Amino acid sequence: MNERISDKAALDAAHAVHPHTNLRRHLQSGPNMIVKGDGIEVIDAQGKRYIEGAAGLWCAALGFGSERLGEVAKQVMTEIGYYHTFRGASTPWVSDLSAKLGAIAPKGLDKVLLQTSGSEANDTAMKLVWSFWEAQGEPSRVKIISRHNSYHGTGALTSQLTGKANFHVGFGPGFDRFRYVTEPYYYRKALEGETEAQFSSRLAQELDEMIQAEGPETIAAFWAEPVIGSGGVFTPPEGYFPKIQAVLDKYGILFVADEVICGFGRTGEMWGCQTYGIRPDMICCAKSLSAAMLPLSAVLIGERVFEAMLNQSDKYGSFAHGYTYGGHPVSCAVAAEVLTIYEEMDLIGHVKSIEPAFVQGFESLRDHPLVGDVNAVGLIGCTELVADKQTKAKHAPEVQITARFEAAALERGLITRNIGNRIALSPPQIITAAEVEEMFTRYRDTLDAVAKEIA
Repeated sequence: MNERISDKAALDAAHAVHPHTNLRRHLQSGPNMIVKGDGIEVIDAQGKRYIEGAAGLWCAALGFGSERLGEVAKQVMTEIGYYHTFRGASTPWVSDLSAKLGAIAPKGLDKVLLQTSGSEANDTAMKLVWSFWEAQGEPSRVKIISRHNSYHGTGALTSQLTGKANFHVGFGPGFDRFRYVTEPYYYRKALEGETEAQFSSRLAQELDEMIQAEGPETIAAFWAEPVIGSGGVFTPPEGYFPKIQAVLDKYGILFVADEVICGFGRTGEMWGCQTYGIRPDMICCAKSLSAAMLPLSAVLIGERVFEAMLNQSDKYGSFAHGYTYGGHPVSCAVAAEVLTIYEEMDLIGHVKSIEPAFVQGFESLRDHPLVGDVNAVGLIGCTELVADKQTKAKHAPEVQITARFEAAALERGLITRNIGNRIALSPPQIITAAEVEEMFTRYRDTLDAVAKEIA
């Protein structure tokens, strides 16, 4: 590490507070400084190159560094830098991006509300859900059903929408508007001998029973990621979403799809909703919307929700919601250019062409002694590491299986997303077939090294 970067690392340890980090340990060890990007690789301060198999936080769809997008940002920053979208104001870049998003949105979801982050998008969608039911004269519909191990953000409300327990502990009592049903984790949640279709039926029945127990007149919405991402990468089992959708339709409950991870080709279609036949009332998207080059998110709003927004705006005089940086012109210009790049490269066609090799890469690991299960679709997938393939027993905590895997993978120049004992990959969507092969070579080498180490 050169002296300048060493100084930066010391400053970071002294002053920067890092999310999802042991803060006391960080004071002592400091950061792993990443200083450059090149395609699907990142380079650390020592010059070591890594395949970024997680695309950062599921988001660097076009890889790392882009002169083309840098020029777009420079031009808009020079021309205006910033303007807002409050009180009817706009910029050409907001108009262009909103129109482009509306054109690629699922049918009937062409109204676009631009925000800054996935958490903001989900928080905004919650407000719209509650506003919708108030407009319908059913203000008692305030409860939202999410799923265990889901992830929808870390705001005060979105952390409650998130179904991961570690987001709830230590941050106060929470809010009594959220309920959680079983996540579609077939490998561990299915009963003995239960098929995927039977498992899906049981989860749909569980949802129906929860709605009846709580009272349908109190349920506002159901929230779901098409593929649960940060909770462990669970692809839905056979028939899951059609059966869930049928229950929601039965009671007129809104369906909000959190596509922050799944949107823009991650699952092999433009939207995870299209991969799994979901008919949402709203979609929350972010991450690959701007290829993570600048902070940006959006809520895509369906017709009946937007109609309620119009009525509420008539009633109260305006739509009293917004963020200072929502629709930031630089972010919008970059995102619009990202969507142009996706079109030029035929993003969906490219992902579909790479998907067989990616999925087969995971399937080829199924026979490894450490691997209990695999899930993969499009360019997102994972393995689950187990101590015993027959019983599905996990390794004892003192084995530190995930930490061992992470260290061995980094040694081999591979960055993965590690969630408990599940090791995920979601590489930039520009990845080539040769790079997929190399990524899985390093993944298997890592598994072999860890197996040898703990034998």
